Amino acid sequence: MLNSPATRHPSGFTPLPSPKTSQSTGSRHRSHSPGAPRPPFPDLHRHKAPKKEPPKPSHSPSQGRTPRQSERAPCPAPSPQYCLSGHPTLPCNVLKFKSTTIMLDCGLDMTSTLNFLPLPLVQSPRLSKLPSWVLKDGSTFLDKELKECSGHVFVDSVPEFCLPETELLDLSTVDVILISNYHCMMALPYITEYTGFTGTVYATEPTVQIGRLLMEELVNSIERVPKAQSASMWKNKEVQRLLPAPLKDAVEVSMWRKCYTMPEVNAALSKIQLVGYSQKIELFGAVQVTPLSSGYALGSSNWIIQSHYEKVSYVSGSSLLTTHPQPMDQASLKNSDVLILTGLTQIPTANPDGMVGEFCSNLAMTVRNGGNVLVPCYPSGVIYDLLECLYQYIDSAGLSNVPFYFISPVANSSLEFSQIFAEWLCHNKQTKVYLPEPPFPHAELIQTNKLKHYPSIHGDFSNDFKQPCVVFTGHPSLRFGDVVHFMELWGKSSLNTVIFTEPDFSYLDALAPYQPLAMKCVYCPIDTRLNFIQVSKLLKEVQPLHVVCPEQYTQPPPTQSHRTDLMIDCQPPAMSYRRAEVLTLPYKRRYEKIEIMPDLADSLVPLEIKPGISLATVSAVLHTKDNKHVLQLPPKPPQPPASKKRKRVSDDVPECKSLKPLLSGSIPVDQFVQTLEKHGFSDVKVEDTAKGHIVLLQEAETLIQLEEDSTHIICDNDEPLRVKLRDLVLKFLQKF
Repeated sequence: MLNSPATRHPSGFTPLPSPKTSQSTGSRHRSHSPGAPRPPFPDLHRHKAPKKEPPKPSHSPSQGRTPRQSERAPCPAPSPQYCLSGHPTLPCNVLKFKSTTIMLDCGLDMTSTLNFLPLPLVQSPRLSKLPSWVLKDGSTFLDKELKECSGHVFVDSVPEFCLPETELLDLSTVDVILISNYHCMMALPYITEYTGFTGTVYATEPTVQIGRLLMEELVNSIERVPKAQSASMWKNKEVQRLLPAPLKDAVEVSMWRKCYTMPEVNAALSKIQLVGYSQKIELFGAVQVTPLSSGYALGSSNWIIQSHYEKVSYVSGSSLLTTHPQPMDQASLKNSDVLILTGLTQIPTANPDGMVGEFCSNLAMTVRNGGNVLVPCYPSGVIYDLLECLYQYIDSAGLSNVPFYFISPVANSSLEFSQIFAEWLCHNKQTKVYLPEPPFPHAELIQTNKLKHYPSIHGDFSNDFKQPCVVFTGHPSLRFGDVVHFMELWGKSSLNTVIFTEPDFSYLDALAPYQPLAMKCVYCPIDTRLNFIQVSKLLKEVQPLHVVCPEQYTQPPPTQSHRTDLMIDCQPPAMSYRRAEVLTLPYKRRYEKIEIMPDLADSLVPLEIKPGISLATVSAVLHTKDNKHVLQLPPKPPQPPASKKRKRVSDDVPECKSLKPLLSGSIPVDQFVQTLEKHGFSDVKVEDTAKGHIVLLQEAETLIQLEEDSTHIICDNDEPLRVKLRDLVLKFLQKF
């Protein structure tokens, strides 16, 4: 049995240089006539198109458009997403998109600090007298590392943070980092300074400036309370399993690290390139990224990552509520192949407006009763909205004479930044700037001495401090910062109240090392990010083909397993991921754009093979640079050197033989069998295969393989028979 020259009619485009390539304004099947040269490496460079209808690009800005002369279709390439963080609101993902490696956010999980004792600004007799924790067998080798307080065990060391995964892939290969908001950049120094990262970071100006303030406050709060001892023995896996919860259940403790330093912060921030909303940034000619307003915080962004035919939307920390930032840009998220969704509200059952009302009423009640109010908070974000609500509330509530203190190493900078980033604010606040009026009312509170800000509890604050009062200070974890001092100072009186407004930490876990506690505790978490009802409406509006999200969003909360409304419900079902998992995004690269030089385009002679579809053959050179592809005219063959010697006829350069015409079309099996029977083949049998059909001619001991992109005639060394069958096959194909 001999395999004769194959009659091929591959579908799709053959984009790379070949002796003869075909270019079209629509999809087609192409057939090489017997003996014609084949394209090189067809399996690498040819994409199979559907049998009956023209291939279309994947859902993208060009959807619904047939491929133009400047387009080609390579083989699909997988697009993996590496999930480096297990915290849904502090994400860190790496996306390989075309030839570019993109990190989406680098959030720092600070909930690990809840396992450590607080860092008091002044010596705390209570904390220093806590008993050591001893193993059940009486072993005391951990007595200097672990302390016990009211049934809870804490690590007596400098607080440590849970970093994103660094071993899932080589982070030095990351080309760019896209930052969505200032809360999602807190791990940036760990990434840029310890992994060999040499790329560029993109973020808006408010994100960078406020992110710097958060990092500066974090570093300052920890460095000003040095801890002599460092605990590490408890991290041993064999030891950790003997510890009580939650230390026993803490994950990735080997990844926990101490806080970075200000030089590392400055080095990391120096790698950031500032961008504006809707600004299009080209990455190596292959990918375009664009930040969009997410409506959550000053300068917060969602990101569009797209090529000519693929579009990925990254939605992280977004809000549809009317607060101080610019509103969310939803329209630009439409027509996405994949929408990666992170950073939803952490308290989906709480209404932000209702929480603000409870905050104000509990604050007023405490102050009227002669108590003080402590509000653990970040130096930016929700505090702006709280101060605005209090501005409208204090007079009617009779709180005009109650002092409000904002204590943070970056308090002054934070209040000033909120007033100067006018272009990043909502329309109502932007208009105030041009009146001119300050966009936030806390400027008036400062002018009237109702709100005073200080870098720390030392210095001027000690002289101005009056009670009863309201103090805004950090850190919300209650493990470091000035808040530790006020918890020790006011915790013994039931007149005082601590009001938790930040949802990032469990307030019960935050309070654990201060027990027993006499002061009242009120939980009024204010989270303006998208809830599941808003997500459902958003997805119906923008209609992505696929949704990818953390696994926490694809199932009800563990404590409310019956609440199926507290999860993402979409069709097709969302793909979920977890920490240290690699996910293949559910789209394939199908097309790549190629430009044709004008002189080459002028040389094309399209031939209409059926209404609306024309084909033209083209011989060209593919030039690729910076991920941009151009088809150019092939170079002319070099002319022979001039010679005075008279040439004989045999010395002339032979003319190139004209290439045989190409073929297109498909072979209908039933009609082909009838044709065979008319030409004397009576014992024809047809078998279906995964790739097409096999036609068996039993008497002739011959088989014909009919596949989507090729036809093979296999006979027993009978050339006349092969030629006869070839001619019958060619009757069903068109020449061009």
